[in-house]
Amino acid sequence: MQLIWLRSDLRQHDNTALAAAAERGPTVAVYLLSPQQWQEHDDAPCKIDFWLRNLHELSKSLGDLNMPLLIRTASHWDQAPAVLLELCRQLKIEAVHVNEEYGINESRRDAAVAKALQAEGITLHSYLDQLLFKPGSVLTRTGTYFQVFSQFRKVCYEHLHRSMPSLKQAPGKQSALNIASDPVPEAIEGFPTPGASLRALWPAGETEARRRLDTFADAQIDYYKSERDFPAKPGTSQLSAYLAAGVISPRQCLHAALQSNQGEFESGKVGAVTWINELLWREFYKHILVGYPRVSRHRAFRPETEALAWRDAPEDLAAWQEARTGLPIIDAAMRQLLETGWMHNRLRMVVAMFLTKNLLIDWHEGERFFMRHLIDGDLAANNGGWQWSASTGTDSAPYFRIFNPVSQSEKFDSEGLFIKHWLPELAGLNKKDVHNPASAGGLFGVADYPPPIVNLSTSRERALAAFKNLPSRSSQGESDE
Repeated sequence: MQLIWLRSDLRQHDNTALAAAAERGPTVAVYLLSPQQWQEHDDAPCKIDFWLRNLHELSKSLGDLNMPLLIRTASHWDQAPAVLLELCRQLKIEAVHVNEEYGINESRRDAAVAKALQAEGITLHSYLDQLLFKPGSVLTRTGTYFQVFSQFRKVCYEHLHRSMPSLKQAPGKQSALNIASDPVPEAIEGFPTPGASLRALWPAGETEARRRLDTFADAQIDYYKSERDFPAKPGTSQLSAYLAAGVISPRQCLHAALQSNQGEFESGKVGAVTWINELLWREFYKHILVGYPRVSRHRAFRPETEALAWRDAPEDLAAWQEARTGLPIIDAAMRQLLETGWMHNRLRMVVAMFLTKNLLIDWHEGERFFMRHLIDGDLAANNGGWQWSASTGTDSAPYFRIFNPVSQSEKFDSEGLFIKHWLPELAGLNKKDVHNPASAGGLFGVADYPPPIVNLSTSRERALAAFKNLPSRSSQGESDE
């Protein structure tokens, strides 16, 4: 008997480990609930709820194949070897199959499990699945991991020209086993169930993930480049939560994009090329996690930036977290996050730069807050994005490149539609004043809306000074967007 240990790969189709296990013989699936570990990783309640709902759907589809899904608890990953070993003994398992995960804790867990199983003569087979390229296979000429995305992408293109990752065959129906599936819990203590409106935005299951992918590839991908930066438009695929939980694979996404673009990934439709580029950014940050393990340890990618004199400003941090900074685009974006578990990607950069530059608050605070609220929270992507915005990371924004939230707002939400949706208290303002109510005059500004907590130009100068004081910084030119 074969065991597939499911983790961030909650799907039946194009699942490398599942296909490999089913090929070898009768297969049972197991999922480990690890609430203590999830707390340590700052996983959001809406994300845990999304996993459970997807597990419920997956249990039904595996049940149609006579493949039972068992649920076990290893509250901390330290307990995973003992829990899995006991299950293997009970079911007389010959081999365990997993799809590789990345990050220090994940790697240590899998190594410990492999060692425990090996002592009993059980092999742990692991497979490349959540990435297009195995970490360590896309390297510089000197054999190191890339630190600059454009160079990484170029080598990825060379790999894709040579061979395209193929989709894995879904397993067929197997003979019935005398093993009942376990019920998937509705909730986990410590992770409150989100409201119905948030859950309705993110229906669970492969059918929904595939529907989103097909709709995007058929109807929207052509406009992706021109519309993805406008938060009031439905310009993005809305697939990030499904990718993070492995309800859909990057291979399925790549194949759908190529199909919409006559098999091209470097030329043809600019929308498809741009979206494939985003899949490669996701890839890049996961490779960084493996090549530079310090980012898994909450360390800055650029060590010299750890000397930055961040401000200890709990009131400013709370205002940012609670969407009351007095800068409408920032507050609207934060409300979107708090109410939906998701934030538009352009706005993730804008609010991150505002926190780390204008408020000069440590990026770790923002990274942690995002993880605690994002339904698509992913260590590699979230850390990569925050370090990019804070100018502490790989391929990061130069420290003098500081987004001005008001001009970003005027550029990407020119009619104020996004702002007015999330900040109805500003609905009465015209499309010019809505970006910066404080500049509209009047003694008290807008009732129910706070004045800005910071002066954008003086706070920008403060950030520039803090970065210039770092060791090994050359004085480069300055720009403002």
